[in-house]
This record gives sequence, C-alpha cells and structure tokens, in this order.
Amino acid sequence: MTMFKAFAAGTLVALATPALAQTQLSVATGGTGGVYYPMGGGLAEVINANVEGYSATAEVTGASVENMGLVATGDADLALALADTVAQAYSGTGRFEGQQLPMIRGLASMYANMVQIVTLEGSGITSLDDLVGKRVSVGAPGSGTEVNAEAILSANGISYDDIEEQRLNFNETADALANGDIDAGFWSVGAPTSSILNLATTQSIVMIELTDAQMTAAQEAEPLFARTTLADGTYEGVGATAVLGVPNVLAVSSEMDEELAYQITRAMFENIDDLRAVHPAANQTTVEFTLAATPVPLHPGAIRYYEEIGAEVPARLSE
Repeated sequence: MTMFKAFAAGTLVALATPALAQTQLSVATGGTGGVYYPMGGGLAEVINANVEGYSATAEVTGASVENMGLVATGDADLALALADTVAQAYSGTGRFEGQQLPMIRGLASMYANMVQIVTLEGSGITSLDDLVGKRVSVGAPGSGTEVNAEAILSANGISYDDIEEQRLNFNETADALANGDIDAGFWSVGAPTSSILNLATTQSIVMIELTDAQMTAAQEAEPLFARTTLADGTYEGVGATAVLGVPNVLAVSSEMDEELAYQITRAMFENIDDLRAVHPAANQTTVEFTLAATPVPLHPGAIRYYEEIGAEVPARLSE
C-alpha cells in the first residue's frame, strides 16, 4: 500500500507503508508419503490466496492421534484426522480414554481413507489370517492407520501378540517391504497414495482383500468403517479390491474465531478446484459429504457458511 504526503511546495511524495502483519496458521497433516500432506499444503495455499490477513503452512506430523493433541493444545490451528480418531478424541474413548478433548470441532469432511493392506507377490500372504506370525507395519505411532489396523486385526481375533508389529510411516513401510524387512503393511489413506504408487513401480504388489465376514466383524467393532472399492488399476497390477473406508475430517478447536472458521470454510469450497488440482482425493470434498460423514459437531463458523448456501445442517452437528 502507498500513502502520499503533501509538502509545502505542493508536491506529493510517495511514502511506502509496511505490509500488514499476517497471522500465521498451522495445518497439521501427516507424513510426506500420504495424502494429508499434499492436501494440507493445498488447503494452506487456498487460505493464503483467499483469507485476508492470514498465512497458513502445512506441517509434517505423526497424523491423526497426534493431530488431535496439537489442536487441543493450540499448537495447530487446523488438522486432518480420521473420523474414528476425531470421534474418540471428542468423546474421550479409545485412544483418548481418560483424556477427553471436548473442544474438537469439524469444519468439513474431506474424503474417505481406504484401509489398504499390501504385501509383495511371492510372500505367501493372501488373507488377513496369513498375517499371523509375520512382520507387519501397522502404521506410524499416533497415526489413524494404527488405530484402523488394530481395530481390524482385533475384531478378527488377531492381536499384536500374534504378529511382529512395526510402527512405520508410509514411506518407511514401502521401503521396508521393498527391502524385505517386513512381510506386509497397512495404509489408511486416500487412494492413490504416492508411497504405494512408487513401490508398485519396482515391485509386484498384492492388495489383501478382507472377506465379507471379516468386514462385518470390523464394522461391528467400529461403526465408522464403510465398505468401498479400490478401483481396478489404481496401482500397477492391482485389480478392483473391496476395502474398508473411513472419512477424514478437517478439525479445529472450538476456540477458533467464528469469522476465521467461516472464511476458511467458504474459501475452501469456493475454490475447491484448486484443491482438486493438488490431489484427486479432493473430488470427494463436498458439502453433502461433510454433512453425512462428520462425526463431531461443526464449528459455528462452518455452520454459518453451510446455512448461508442453503444446506440443512443435521441437529447432531450443531451444539
């Protein structure tokens, strides 16, 4: 911005004025090998371009469980996390038993993760039961992947005592498979994801499919699981595969300013094509998906936007 000062001679001299200071926002994501990081980076760019006075940055984290703690402590302003983890944090159940985070609110539900269980051709692993006695990556510590992996395994009678569990992030899991250091790995992530795509270019991968009974058992244990299909050809050499899916939530604290929450929600949906250009998972980012899939109350600022565009917000999403 430029101001002008008049001097005695009547001339105008331009004076440079300092740019207005921007408030920094942190977007908690996950590892660089998943979808959270590029999605969070895309969201940060949307905020930077469309929300005046704010500058956002995507941060690498341990993903869902850790992200809820970061929002609760104010160390992150926005966070991506699996719906089951968000619900547990809000209600003080599961991983958050005894440490309820009642301030957790949703802005939107972004897309559904697919729980993908990968091994290599020739491993001898063709089913969930074959994981018993094997070296298995169950996801990074504090990640939604580990929450989902443990839920699926335990619902089907397999405990960590039955496997040699490794807690590796997505890139580490792919590298360990390629190097023969593990036998199988879990990913709970949007598809396609870069770490599996890269692995499939150098190795013949196999996607383990759960049986109908195994899916039913997992859904009874965790009602947020939904059946979906990994499309044929998503990864090289992998056909259509029935998998379980879990929505991903964009979460904030109830302490976030209502106007800021409104501006972020509006900016995201009014510029959704920019987010979709970053990752195809954002094709699922719709108001309809948000109102159907979000497991915790929405922030009042987000509700204001949804009602403004004529959407009917379910009572369960309002405080």
